[in-house]
Amino acid sequence: MSKLGNLGARLHRGEISYDFIGHRKLWYGISILITITAILGLAVRGLNMGIDFQGGAVFTTEKTSVSVSQAEDYAKEASGHDAVVQKLGNGTLRIQIAGMDTQQSDQIKTDLAKDFKVDPETIAADLVGPSWGDQIANKAWQGLAIFMVLVVIYLAIAFEWRMAIAALVALIHDITITVGIYALVGFEVTPGTVIGLLTILGYSLYDTVVVFDSLKEQTKDITKQNRWTYSDIANRSINGTLVRSINTTVVALLPVAGLLFIGGGFLGAGTLNDISLSLFVGLAAGAYSSIFIATPLVADLKEREPAMKALRKRVLAKRAQASVEEEMADARPVSDEPDDDAAPAVVGPRTQPASRGRGRGRPSGKRR
Repeated sequence: MSKLGNLGARLHRGEISYDFIGHRKLWYGISILITITAILGLAVRGLNMGIDFQGGAVFTTEKTSVSVSQAEDYAKEASGHDAVVQKLGNGTLRIQIAGMDTQQSDQIKTDLAKDFKVDPETIAADLVGPSWGDQIANKAWQGLAIFMVLVVIYLAIAFEWRMAIAALVALIHDITITVGIYALVGFEVTPGTVIGLLTILGYSLYDTVVVFDSLKEQTKDITKQNRWTYSDIANRSINGTLVRSINTTVVALLPVAGLLFIGGGFLGAGTLNDISLSLFVGLAAGAYSSIFIATPLVADLKEREPAMKALRKRVLAKRAQASVEEEMADARPVSDEPDDDAAPAVVGPRTQPASRGRGRGRPSGKRR
């Protein structure tokens, strides 16, 4: 840990650094490839929308010995739709059937009770109409759109419009990847998923704003110097906050990983999967986009300004001149022969001046 802290201090002071901005085309290419994969997964497989978005019914049984696979077969035979069955901690089964007609719920309940060999009254049924599901979906999209607009307005006021655009691109990048992973994995999309998406957008913005704030502070009066371009300072800002961003992301990912892999995987708490997967994927994507997408994109946009172009030209010219002077200094010959104009070296015993011997032999003390 001390080594990591020392590394962070050296990055912050600029003693060492990695050229993130110089390799931005590589990061853009990786992000485009991941985004295309996510979009293809979304187009081919689609999202597994829960009953809160498309309507349906949830049947909860008492403690039973029927397996999950058997319950899925019973539910599909009774309703004609695919069912999602989860075994809860107390041995009961939660059977979710989306897209079914709620008027058939009584008949499906009776058929399930016959297959499970229990009394129909022991099976609880919760119904969600399709109109209610449409309202939930519309509210979710409205909330997401309002969030995006408010973020852009705030960042444009607090920083500048280029940073607002870069942050918006990073947010869209994070959402697309998260939704694409949901489509590829096949996890159910619930209101918890929407909550997770909004949460990870906040985390993504946190890392982005930290870098932007450092960049804004270091670029004050940038045109009054000839040592650094805007991209150079942007790269220093990323390196200065790199360890902080990594530490924040890792600390946030650990409990989410516990929810996803331990709670949802080992303990069988499937209801945690919807929110934990969105948090896990979104946090990782948000940390990536803050470093590799948002700040390099700001540097690209700023370097298009006439003032930044003139600054880059001056900086490059000064560096070229310094490089030439250094090469000339290295190429200057070093001669071992003595210089003719130099004073001759003294050989033999050195003759002391007369003033040095003056006063020698005199009695010391007071005069008589």
